[in-house]
Amino acid sequence: MRVKICGITNIDDALLCSDLGADALGFVFYNKSKRNISIKGACEIISQLPSFITNVGVFVEQSPSEIKSIVNNIGLTAVQLHSENIILNADDFPIQIIKALRIKPGFDFSPLLKADKFHYLLDSYSKNMPGGTGETFDWKLIPEEIKHKIILAGGISINNIRYVFEKIKPQAVDLSSSVESEPGKKDKDKLKDFFNIVNGLRYRDSSLRSE
Repeated sequence: MRVKICGITNIDDALLCSDLGADALGFVFYNKSKRNISIKGACEIISQLPSFITNVGVFVEQSPSEIKSIVNNIGLTAVQLHSENIILNADDFPIQIIKALRIKPGFDFSPLLKADKFHYLLDSYSKNMPGGTGETFDWKLIPEEIKHKIILAGGISINNIRYVFEKIKPQAVDLSSSVESEPGKKDKDKLKDFFNIVNGLRYRDSSLRSE
């Protein structure tokens, strides 16, 4: 299971996440977010990161042309879209495209059951925020057939990561607020505690597979 730490705003947090075992880092290009980062700021951070890290740009209001310009200028390796109004053609966009879906009772999962060129991130629904609420949704709503394909977000923390790893088994998890000291600033101890658990679960899983 891969781990994405979102809301990166400074190089110290980015390098710490990378050192501890993060597979991907998220950079929020949304002016209304407390974790918003400038294009210049993100570029400076990404230029100093190991090449194996997936750098994800998080977008809410930008047009496809703006997104493409940012991708080309700062070296993003994936984009995460938090608006149905942003329509990107996967054939014309040679990087990973992640569509964030906000889940509430009655959500229609049927489109996710089909083969698709996109990746899907499932997050909690909020009237006021496009993402980053820090709240979980009812994971029992997720169809069994898609659990292994999704990126799970919304309230992921040390309190539930074992359950997520063992019972839901998503492709990846995405978290931000649960490892922060304040919005946009990661907490070293919280990150270490989280990755101690995750890396232990990963090691145990790899050991079982090798037997």
